[in-house]
Amino acid sequence: MTRTALITGATSGFGAAAVRRFAAAGWRVIATGRRADRLQALMDEVGADKVHAAAFDIRDEAAMDAALAALPEGFRDIDLLVNNAGLAQGTLPAQTALLSDWRTMIDTNVTALVVLTHRLLPQLVERKGAIINISSVAGVYPYPGGNAYGGSKAFVSQFSLGLRSDLHGTGVRVTTIEPGMAETEFTLVRTHGDQAASDKLYTGANPMTAEDIAESIFYVANLPPHLNINRLEIMPVTQSFAGFQVARDAT
Repeated sequence: MTRTALITGATSGFGAAAVRRFAAAGWRVIATGRRADRLQALMDEVGADKVHAAAFDIRDEAAMDAALAALPEGFRDIDLLVNNAGLAQGTLPAQTALLSDWRTMIDTNVTALVVLTHRLLPQLVERKGAIINISSVAGVYPYPGGNAYGGSKAFVSQFSLGLRSDLHGTGVRVTTIEPGMAETEFTLVRTHGDQAASDKLYTGANPMTAEDIAESIFYVANLPPHLNINRLEIMPVTQSFAGFQVARDAT
């Protein structure tokens, strides 16, 4: 039986790589994102019989509902929701950060994820499906400038555990994947287009790739139905845990 996955944030990075991985394995995939041209290119690459492109802003509830209502017959029965759409905005400390950046992160990483999950839960319960939420190590380990981004990802991880508890006995699996450093457009978006900052972060670091995370998503989704990975934290070998900060009095 062919299974169907809905993957958000599919125009780049983890999402686009996941679409390719699942489609290559015979899944039908609903790929969502804001950039229609990128979704069309992805659909052309993979095949319209395997991928349905749904272009909308994940923060727009009306557009989300319209896209779900317009799904073609072969893509209506969703077995897997991959809540991948998310972003970081800004690197400033909280006291000088832009409130507009915080709102963008919360609206995207928290509110939109919750709304889409709520929309699809009845169907996922009926089909004994699965939910994979993409969080971040930033939701576990704080760092300067992480503020609202880390908070939003901590919500994703805790919300996932809550879902797992509420869905007890339904057969629905819920997993949080918490990646560390991975080279995608993430830092370019975070710095509002500063390519030099993105290059500086990743140069020589041997970070993870989008394909690494897509493979992890695929692995979790294809486990036997009696197994559930609650949370999966992944870092490149070159990344580990920093020490505590200490502010010292001037001498």
